Amino acid sequence: MSKGRIEAFSDGVFAIAITLLILEIKVPHPGEQGLWHALAELWPSYLAFFTSFLTIGIVWLNHHAQFDRFTRIDRTLNLINLLLLMWVSFVPFPTALVAEYLRDGSTSDQRTAALVYAATFLLLSLTFYALWRYASRAGLLESDLSQRQLTALTRRNGVGQAAYAISLALAFVSATASLVLCTLTAIYYVHPGRPIPADEAPDLQELGRAAS
Repeated sequence: MSKGRIEAFSDGVFAIAITLLILEIKVPHPGEQGLWHALAELWPSYLAFFTSFLTIGIVWLNHHAQFDRFTRIDRTLNLINLLLLMWVSFVPFPTALVAEYLRDGSTSDQRTAALVYAATFLLLSLTFYALWRYASRAGLLESDLSQRQLTALTRRNGVGQAAYAISLALAFVSATASLVLCTLTAIYYVHPGRPIPADEAPDLQELGRAAS
């Protein structure tokens, strides 16, 4: 299967998932306290939508950048990519969950919703890293990627995994704090990071060991 076909299919999943996010934000019903008050009460929906939209968008951008570095695709890589797309397509559910329960749920339910939300992003991040790790170990990366570049890319990916793990722990204490950290993590990845010069001779065997 060609890279182009896999990327086209992936783009479709990303597009559908990111579009479905807006369906959770409902038009408020008329009430005694007025529309401004009703709109303000939807802040969990706005925050969850913003965080999930930004996260899926950044994953989509990085997904394209990652596939540009692959020289070929094998069946295992395709299966890991499908697992990644499964988590992407799942994101609208915890987004709706955390928005709904932060508005109207008990403290216990709010924390549970935040736990599911942070866990989804952690699993997504781990799967994205698994895609990169497998490609490097299987020799599927372009040959002009240096050891220094691989190390920097791996370290940058690890920031998200650590942040989502902390968000997961925070969910047991404060649902709002957990959601805010997820938001900050998405904002962190908006910046592409400092370019890493390829000033070392690439060694594909070393690349594979570094990603292990």
